[in-house]
Amino acid sequence: MTMPADTAMANATTALPPTTTDLSSRGAQDAAGDAAAATASDTASDTASDTASDTGRGIAQMMLAVGLYSIMDAMIKWLGPSYPTMELVFFRSLFAFIPIAYVLWRSGSLAGLRTRNLFGHAVRSLAGLISVSLFFYAYTRMPLANVVAISFAAPLLVTALSVPFLGERVGWRRWSAVLVGFLGVIVMVKPDAGLFDRIAVIAIVATVFYALVIVSIRKLSRTETPTAIVFYYALTSTLVTGAVLPFVWVMPDAEGWVLLILVGLIGGVAQFAMTHAYRLATVSIIAPFDYMHIIWAALLGLFIWGEVPGNTIWIGTAIVMASGIYILLREARLGLPRGIARRLTGRR
Repeated sequence: MTMPADTAMANATTALPPTTTDLSSRGAQDAAGDAAAATASDTASDTASDTASDTGRGIAQMMLAVGLYSIMDAMIKWLGPSYPTMELVFFRSLFAFIPIAYVLWRSGSLAGLRTRNLFGHAVRSLAGLISVSLFFYAYTRMPLANVVAISFAAPLLVTALSVPFLGERVGWRRWSAVLVGFLGVIVMVKPDAGLFDRIAVIAIVATVFYALVIVSIRKLSRTETPTAIVFYYALTSTLVTGAVLPFVWVMPDAEGWVLLILVGLIGGVAQFAMTHAYRLATVSIIAPFDYMHIIWAALLGLFIWGEVPGNTIWIGTAIVMASGIYILLREARLGLPRGIARRLTGRR
């Protein structure tokens, strides 16, 4: 608090004519102020440059992850006619431990695997296992781009499920976007005489469990590390499918061994690339690049299997993408943190 005497002294000092010492001191202060301003400007410029650099690297990491996931999906579709789904999921999970082990080695500690919510991990892992199994089954029996397009409905479902499972409040704008997005899904699956195609229904159910995975990760992320969430999912999936494996095992040939091992390695690397992307840049910037998956899927399906997505797939995908991006931007504006859930879903 400033006392009256202090104010008077300040006024008196201000009224005196400046001495040489005062001018010299003031010049030094001005020079110091200029230097500080220049330093602040340089710091701000460096920060902006670093942010732009991180954003660019984040986008590159996201595009790498989407490309790797697309290759993995195509490999699953290629292997599907020769190997049972549970065997494919087993290799996808088992060899994902190699990238996980690398991340743990880089951290120099196993502390990241500590958990206070084993039940939550079990729920997330079982939902993920069901989702991945159903997606792998659908890849073999549907055009690749069709399955990927249907999976884009997951963020819409997350918005709807966040109300009962997370206690969030969803306004009318996002509810409207969810309903429009679901109309896009209906356009994609083309109901005939009131009935959906059986395999399309499987892809839709897989997407529902995919959304449950995202919701469960959002709850787990309050207490668990990203490494723990990824590790316990891989562990659960490997153990469960490993228990089923003796009853469905098909001995791979040389090509099969190579492709099955690559499925796990590529999937694991893609998952951590996506995680790194979300650490480098914001969700609202990075997440829309996930929709590049449909382009990759369409190209791979066309060149390998001669699959040409119909007009309804592209129309429905556009509707779902528009709804999903609107929800994403709306949540970013509302300040809802969705990054960790998006980057740790493990996708397929």
